[in-house]
Amino acid sequence: MDGPLWFPRAFQGRGRHDNPDDYGCLYLTERETAGVVELLAEFRGQTLAPQMLTREGLRLALASIELRDDATLVDLDRPSVLSRERLPPSLVATRERSVTQPQALVLWQRHPDAVGLRWWSTYESAWPNVTLFDRASPALRLVDVRELTPADSAVVQAADFLGLTP
Repeated sequence: MDGPLWFPRAFQGRGRHDNPDDYGCLYLTERETAGVVELLAEFRGQTLAPQMLTREGLRLALASIELRDDATLVDLDRPSVLSRERLPPSLVATRERSVTQPQALVLWQRHPDAVGLRWWSTYESAWPNVTLFDRASPALRLVDVRELTPADSAVVQAADFLGLTP
């Protein structure tokens, strides 16, 4: 199976919270622009081109996904949670996967009722990101999917943030 609610465990291992021997991950954001920034960041300072919105010949799309209200996330943006888990913010925000992947595994093991982690974007701290573990699957609902184009509002905002010229 593939699609917006697919946890691509077989292809994981390099992501922030990946531990494919134990669980699959789905990386989400609470703001559309943040997700597109993650996709376009490698092109910072270049001219926005339609080809930037494709991967391996496929057009990128933005999916709206709902997580049930009663689903539990370990919120790494809350000082009380960081303190309880003995995690300094600098080690949560690091790009070093050798640090973040073991953190995620410990949190996954320690919080069996949690369906994922909530943390801040390393591009803009006001943008919350969510990493869902595959045990979140029953709590998810696909709302909508739309293909990304250079004129899409989330692409326009991300391009502006990254300094991509039209």
